[in-house]
Amino acid sequence: MRKLIVVIAVATLFAVAASVTVAAEKLSMPVPGSIDAAGRKVLTFIAKDPPGVRCNGNLQVAAEIANIYRVPIQLLPASLAPGLPAPSVFYGNQVLVADGKDYNGAASFQIVSDVLEIEGVARQEKTGLLFNETVRRDFDGLKASIKSGGKQ
Repeated sequence: MRKLIVVIAVATLFAVAASVTVAAEKLSMPVPGSIDAAGRKVLTFIAKDPPGVRCNGNLQVAAEIANIYRVPIQLLPASLAPGLPAPSVFYGNQVLVADGKDYNGAASFQIVSDVLEIEGVARQEKTGLLFNETVRRDFDGLKASIKSGGKQ
């Protein structure tokens, strides 16, 4: 009985290790411009063509991230990133969110900032105006309007 439990435990461990390996392979994609000239990973937001189709929320997340972190950010239309899902967000070549995959392409400030915190990305010396109370209220109103398609 004891040997059976050990065999089952080892088999389970191998299965978990194999699934993690497969998952890790799927989470990395060749992103154009994923590293800047200084060797830093670039935060890449890929939007559907034409601009504004299902990707406005991700662009707002990019604005929020730029207000807090000193990280290079690029915004690419899908036509400049052939073969990559849109909408999607990458940090270097690591997929954070992608259409048809994690979070179905919808990024949030928390998802992106968690990765940047783990990676030790430097913060801005002074946060931008998006976190000023008045500006934030207007920004949140804009986001809500976009999510509802301009309908109230």
